[in-house]
Amino acid sequence: MKKKHRWWKILLALLGAVVIAFGGYLIYLFSAYHRMADDLPLTAKHEQTGELQTGKAYTAQTYNIGYGSYPTSYSFFMDGGKYSRAYSKKAVNASLDGIIKTTETDTPDIAFFQEVDWDGDRSQHVNEVTKLENAFKGTHTAVYGPNYDSPYLFYPFTDPIGKAKSGLVTLVSAGVTSARRYKLPIDNGLGRFIDLDRAFTATKVKVEGGKTLQLINIHMSAFTKKREVQQAQFDTLFAYIKKAYASGDYVIVAGDYNHTPLPDTPKIFGTSSKPQTWTHPFPHDQLPKGFYMPTMGLAKAKVPSARGLDKPYSAKSFVTLIDGFILSPNITAHTVAVTDTGFEYSDHNPVRLTFTLNK
Repeated sequence: MKKKHRWWKILLALLGAVVIAFGGYLIYLFSAYHRMADDLPLTAKHEQTGELQTGKAYTAQTYNIGYGSYPTSYSFFMDGGKYSRAYSKKAVNASLDGIIKTTETDTPDIAFFQEVDWDGDRSQHVNEVTKLENAFKGTHTAVYGPNYDSPYLFYPFTDPIGKAKSGLVTLVSAGVTSARRYKLPIDNGLGRFIDLDRAFTATKVKVEGGKTLQLINIHMSAFTKKREVQQAQFDTLFAYIKKAYASGDYVIVAGDYNHTPLPDTPKIFGTSSKPQTWTHPFPHDQLPKGFYMPTMGLAKAKVPSARGLDKPYSAKSFVTLIDGFILSPNITAHTVAVTDTGFEYSDHNPVRLTFTLNK
């Protein structure tokens, strides 16, 4: 009887330790969580001195690099896959080298990158921001804006995704007058620990004649089930670009909207029509007057910009298009196309735009 009683004491002690540890983690999680400041000034690095010209054709690229952790063999636990962290530091650097090479091949005058980790357990602590900045330091001004600085997420329990400091990198082959970070509305419930903080950056670029081009880099929420949160993010973005254009500026928005700009994407790409939290239709009808998203030729080309991460990439994978550009009325789009990398370096393919700033 005494032996049985002793075992009960041990079990209760172990249970108590688990409860205390879990409670302590919850206290840490809620106390460590914070939203980054709104209207935050950003620093430009490797500054160029030139100006963009009106009437001249330029090229822009937008690329969600998936923090260099998603080669074709990778699947992600939040999509129903296997892994939470990059395979290794070597694997992350190999993906970044491929991303840089792809960008150099596309030769963009302007490049927008999303999901770029400054430091993170998930990306094996590779400073991806510095690596991108240095790769183009002789030709492009670089601006980094943080999206989130998350506390340590102890999930999945067998291999926690951990902490991450991640954000948006904008490169432009001209001088920059200023850059700022603006926060987006997010889920204020428990979902904020999964979908993390959200923001967009606005980089003001010199254009001949004293004019300004605003480059808006954005990565919108993917995993929130609250449509009102996604709508509020669009409302915030659209209000900002409407005001920027009204002040006389050119405006280019680029990034990952986690919304599909093409109608009937399951039919275009021959994939499941089951709705995802990141495949809602893009609200073209809500764009400020005159603003537009160039999509010409994308449906015919049938090259996706994003894949599902529930399993390694194959011909049967779920694919869609959720990345692209929004342009103000004083910018003419000439071509837009997805660069087919076969998802070798990220769960996204880059999208390339040629455009002219109207005189």
